[in-house]
Amino acid sequence: MIDSEITMTYSAILRDKDNRRIVRVQFEREGLSGKEVAEGLIPDGVILRQNGYSSDEIEGLEDYIRRNADEIMSKAKAISNPLKWL
Repeated sequence: MIDSEITMTYSAILRDKDNRRIVRVQFEREGLSGKEVAEGLIPDGVILRQNGYSSDEIEGLEDYIRRNADEIMSKAKAISNPLKWL
């Protein structure tokens, strides 16, 4: 990893195959060999896919999305309703 900031983005509220409300969260940064990405899921609070992150960093990202799940879900809800965009 090079010294860079991590950018977090998230989806609108989606439905999974079990009809649960979920939000996909992505962490991205520039690494020595290009873009490093970790993709997580709320409400599960787990990172599903990643490249370039250490196991300690993954634990930290999972802890972050668990602790901030309510706030992230609230922000995702706001972008889920196109009427609020106007």
